[in-house]
Amino acid sequence: MDTADCAGPGAAGFGHRLSLASIGALLAWLNLTPQKLLQRAYQRDPEAIERWQRDTYPAIARRAKAERADIYFWDESGFRADAVQGTTWGAFWFTTYEGGLTGESFVALLERLMHRRKKPLHLILDSLPAHKTAAVKDYVASKKGKLTLHYLPGYASDLNPDELVWSHAKRTGVARRALQAGERLEQRVTAQLTDIANRPSLVRSFFKHPSVAYISDS
Repeated sequence: MDTADCAGPGAAGFGHRLSLASIGALLAWLNLTPQKLLQRAYQRDPEAIERWQRDTYPAIARRAKAERADIYFWDESGFRADAVQGTTWGAFWFTTYEGGLTGESFVALLERLMHRRKKPLHLILDSLPAHKTAAVKDYVASKKGKLTLHYLPGYASDLNPDELVWSHAKRTGVARRALQAGERLEQRVTAQLTDIANRPSLVRSFFKHPSVAYISDS
């Protein structure tokens, strides 16, 4: 099962020393390996990240404000929405879906997201191949300007506040307790994300992290 929202957190030190086995277990839990970390470090483009924070996102925010549009941040397993007026971050939406994401299934999720939507939407997401298929481009074109997709710089998932949502979910819920008899993973994840959605102050707290401070500054 996949969810609409989520991805891996960073680690902070608290005066404890970890063994190599402990570090390996932590990386495995995050679906990371030392090779993946090195690859991400090499493939990150600091100039593109700085340009996104300094120029690209502020321009998106100005355009959305002029259009009275919403800005949503999307991440697989899910999506989150945040209004651009002022600093009223705190709205949160999610959905679940079966199987891996394809262009067609992404379009289906977009249709669900756009259903009965009156305001234009600027959707910020990563460059996953499923996000850039011909089917997705055709669907966006069919919305005649009501939906605009913006892609984050490569290997810069930390710029997406959804990363912090999923990090919180992993640390506090799904990975903390084994499923009970008869309990399904989808039920557990849905219950936890519903709890997050009902706590606007918690959602707002994700935007206080230094990696996404550029959003509130724009």
